[in-house]
Amino acid sequence: MNHNVLLIEDDPGVARVIQNALAGPGDSRFIVEWVRRLSDGLERMSGGGIAAVLLDLSLPDSQGINTYGTLSLAAPGVPILVLVGLGDEDIAKEAVERGAQDYLLKIRLDRYSLMRALHSVIVRKAAEDALFLEKERAQVTLNSLGDGVISTDISGNVTYLNRIAERMTGWSGEEASGRPFAEVFQIIEGLTREPARNPMQAAVKQNQAVGLTSNCILVRRDGCESAIEDSTAPIHSRTGQVIGAVIVFRDVSEARAMRLKMTHLAQHDFLTDLPNRLLLNDRITQAILISRRHGTHLAVLFLDLDGFKHINDSLGHEIGDKVLQLVAQRLVACVRTSDTISRHGGDEFVILLSEVVKAGDAAITAKKILAALARPQAISELKVHLSASIGISIYPQDGHDADTLIKNADAAMYLAKGKGSDKYHSFSQNRNVRGVER
Repeated sequence: MNHNVLLIEDDPGVARVIQNALAGPGDSRFIVEWVRRLSDGLERMSGGGIAAVLLDLSLPDSQGINTYGTLSLAAPGVPILVLVGLGDEDIAKEAVERGAQDYLLKIRLDRYSLMRALHSVIVRKAAEDALFLEKERAQVTLNSLGDGVISTDISGNVTYLNRIAERMTGWSGEEASGRPFAEVFQIIEGLTREPARNPMQAAVKQNQAVGLTSNCILVRRDGCESAIEDSTAPIHSRTGQVIGAVIVFRDVSEARAMRLKMTHLAQHDFLTDLPNRLLLNDRITQAILISRRHGTHLAVLFLDLDGFKHINDSLGHEIGDKVLQLVAQRLVACVRTSDTISRHGGDEFVILLSEVVKAGDAAITAKKILAALARPQAISELKVHLSASIGISIYPQDGHDADTLIKNADAAMYLAKGKGSDKYHSFSQNRNVRGVER
């Protein structure tokens, strides 16, 4: 099928690259009509028959975002791809926010990217027109329209896949036609790896738009996986009867990975990558609930490095940071994977031992930690000797919540530090009154 594409571009070199890229053989042919001025483009658009527009925002008779605004008003409904040079991405993104389909960098124009971009916007527009103009697919929300489109009949068998859906599922439209939707669109829960609910069945049964559950993963025919989001809605006949459903979905792997990264950063110390106070408090609270239910104990150890200020003052903060990273690594090596090491701030660390049989077990761990830290370590060709003071509190006798357990372990640590370096001390209500007040 041939598609007429209007290219509005002042640079002959760029125009030649685009014309050559779209002139090759393929199942979809693009006929490029080239003009150099916006006024000429507006005149051509008035004649109709244009499937898509490739638009340079810097033209002899128009500059900037106004170029897009003028063309979009003159050609409502025609997909527009913006062409920009390096450094002009901000204005291109503004055009996308105002309704442009996408933008392409001039220095990265090739046959694949051009064919893919044009085919995507044209197929998307055709699907949208079909849904709304025929009236049989009214009620479908296209606000979340992504790359892939699949439709089914009332029995749940596939009737249509667009090109992006073919690529993401691994099924061609011809192969998928008539097959059960669940066979073509295999989705699982990201956390449990169990099969996810069929969104098409839910949309037909509930007769309303539905979405996939969070953390949903699409398993392609060859086993490759991608995180997706979707919007699914029933298709109605002219008389209002449900005759099928349509799903529009997109790959959100990068966005989901970024959200996970941001969540991790919000809960972890930037220097050591250990859990921060917020995450530590949550884990202590959860451990208390489990201990209360099972009648077990847990321990909180508050650790403060001895003489760390001297290291910072004499060797510099860069060495000090490396020392803290080393301490974090050694602490993690001293405990179980079910325990938690947290950097509380500065040279202070808090260790949650999520389950201890008796109070003496926490003391054994404290000794193990002190011995591990005492081993000399070469940092930036300097041999660093470390020691620490540790305070210990036990649930339930030393506190029933995270704040109290941490506070009492901190008080015990001050008593340990008062006995000299490289010592630990367990909390005792009577002996720690002074430490608690401090």
